[in-house]
Amino acid sequence: MLGPVILAASRSDKMRRFVSAAPGTKQVVARFIAGEGVDQVVPIIADAADKGLEVTLDVVGEDITTVEQSHAARDAYLELIERLKDLGLGTKAEMSVKLSMFGQALEGGHDLALANVRPVVEAAAAIGTTVTLDAEDHTTLDSMFAIHEELRRDFPQTGCVIQSYLFRTEADARRLAAAGSRVRIVKGAYKEPAEVAYQDKAEIDKAYVRIMRILMEGDGDPMIGSHDPRLISIAQELGRRAGRKLDEYEFQMLYGIRSDEHLRLAAEGHRMRVYTAYGTDWYGYFMRRLAEKPANLLFFGRSILTKG
Repeated sequence: MLGPVILAASRSDKMRRFVSAAPGTKQVVARFIAGEGVDQVVPIIADAADKGLEVTLDVVGEDITTVEQSHAARDAYLELIERLKDLGLGTKAEMSVKLSMFGQALEGGHDLALANVRPVVEAAAAIGTTVTLDAEDHTTLDSMFAIHEELRRDFPQTGCVIQSYLFRTEADARRLAAAGSRVRIVKGAYKEPAEVAYQDKAEIDKAYVRIMRILMEGDGDPMIGSHDPRLISIAQELGRRAGRKLDEYEFQMLYGIRSDEHLRLAAEGHRMRVYTAYGTDWYGYFMRRLAEKPANLLFFGRSILTKG
């Protein structure tokens, strides 16, 4: 099981230095990371809009250690929103944020994260878009859901993410579907203990289907975060059974993965949103992408052995 090993490496400074220095790293990182700054990502947003796609934007860098860094993260999102406003792209792009990047793990972190994320949500709403709160490891979720509930009092379109590998998620899905919020379902990309999470892929997939059914039959707006052709097909069938039109739920996939499928689903009339990450602190995000799929790791392994 390489996934847990890679996830452990995502927190290692020694591995960070090794991966960053490897000759093929830049080539592989470019597959998953859209760029280092706003100027590089704006043309990607515009191109996606031209192709009938939407995006959700993630400024990577959740491993912060100071309050000042949490404020810098807030300001990076505010800069992004200002650029989207200037270019008239607000309705085609939303934001995905990790509350750890906004200070959630620091002393007084719950209140700090809420104070940092609120102006981002306000600014997003002002240009006609919204924010989704990404799920992180299970110890952070009660705080994340509490902040989500608080934000939805003034900004009901604020979304959140749930993870099928956690035992708690079916109950969370029932609560959130009834509330009518925007909910993204993913499998999960953190190393979680057997006491709180399924460890077997087949069990995680079964839970994913059960949770999709809850979301499709509820009053919310399901967002299906998966590249798995089988799960995509099941989602379409569950949507039909629930009487949902194609634009009453959406698919979400990562930038750089299965791009042809992005276009195929959009051409069929589905809402298709591309999760697009950018920024200089790419290491943690990149390592989780490797952990999720063995093919990504093989691709990287071949690349780092390539000179130049």
